[in-house]
Order: sequence, then C-alpha cells, then structure tokens
Amino acid sequence: MTEPTTPGGHTAKVVEGKATPRGAYPHVKVVGDLIWVSGTSSRRADDTFVGVETDETGGVTLDIRAQTRAVIENIRDILKSVDADLDDLVQVTSYLVDMADFPGYNEVYAEFFDYSGPTRTTVAVHELPHPHLLIEIQAVAHRGAREKE
Repeated sequence: MTEPTTPGGHTAKVVEGKATPRGAYPHVKVVGDLIWVSGTSSRRADDTFVGVETDETGGVTLDIRAQTRAVIENIRDILKSVDADLDDLVQVTSYLVDMADFPGYNEVYAEFFDYSGPTRTTVAVHELPHPHLLIEIQAVAHRGAREKE
C-alpha cells in the first residue's frame, strides 16, 4: 500500500489486496474531507474478473449483476482504507458498455443505495480497458457526510 502525501496534505493511495491500477494513478485520493475513487471494475488482485464464466468450449458469459456487485464492494473496500464507507458517497458515475445491461445494473445498485444515496450519472461507453468488463464506476465521497446530515 502506498500513501504519498503532497506538500498540500493530499493523500494518494494504492490499496493493498486490490487489483493494481493499470496506469500511473491511485485507487483513491483524499483532499481534506473529500475523497475521489478512481474508476473501479470487477477485476481482482490476481487479474481475474468477477462475473466472467468460461465454459469447456471457451465460450464466455458475462454477468452484469455480479460485476456491479463486485464493483460496489471494491469501492466500499477502497473507501474503508481511508476511514470512509458507502454512506459517505455523494456522487457516482457509472460507465456501461451496453445500455441493455442497465436493468440488471440498476437492480444491484438498489441493493446498496436508495433515494438518500449519492447522486448518479450512468453513461454508455464504446469499450472499457478489458473486453470482459461490462461496467466501471468512479465515485466522490465526503468523509463524515453521514454524521453531518
């Protein structure tokens, strides 16, 4: 886990036990009480993906529900690494490769959040960094937001 701190007191962190970012960026950056979580997928630390099944013929089945659940759980783990939680989220942006997956994604999202949760934008994208990814979510949180309401 790396936690470089800039002279301005900003903290950037790559979280141990999570998939290593595929570029020069942190999982999370903290500036005061604000927390930014980089785009997060269902990729595991061993570079496999939740929500991907391969059959004996090499056919691949992708599961938006399993991937969405894994992404939100990964974001929760990243937030916990900086003493925050899903309740502290104030905004999320979700990227879907196929809007036909919106109902399954929305169903799982509702397991974690309701109308009192973060604001949300969902957009369709042409592709994500790996062909097995159906979804990526980035988020902004405010540490202690739930205590100040």
